[in-house]
Amino acid sequence: MLTIQRLSIAEAKVLIDGARAEATKIGIPMCIAVVDESGNLIAFERMDGGKITSVTICQDKAYTAAAARKATHEYNAACVPGNLAFGIHTSMGGRLCVVGGGLPVSVGGTVVGGIGLSSGTPQQDMQCAQAGIDHFLASL
Repeated sequence: MLTIQRLSIAEAKVLIDGARAEATKIGIPMCIAVVDESGNLIAFERMDGGKITSVTICQDKAYTAAAARKATHEYNAACVPGNLAFGIHTSMGGRLCVVGGGLPVSVGGTVVGGIGLSSGTPQQDMQCAQAGIDHFLASL
């Protein structure tokens, strides 16, 4: 038997609260997704003004970060023509996202979920995702 560590809905909401606060601070309405360790959606919020295209993008960012246990911007750096990882973004029906803004959520060295944001620049999305994680970790 395996014991799986997984985010609860309450913890997912804490992640969203932290990300939303940062998005509000920088003035960018975001779409925010939180997934479990397998990449399945736990919670989602589209702030007023969040881009409609970002609804899917943020979920794919969170999925990638959790399921691959790697930040999406790390894939972006590796996914260039000539590198062995080039083309990975076309795998899994295009669900693997290589745009910055998806981060794995780890507790005690174990990935327990992922957070993905979209509507700003990749740097803004990454900043708000990290703020969500920082807020979550401070609550533990």
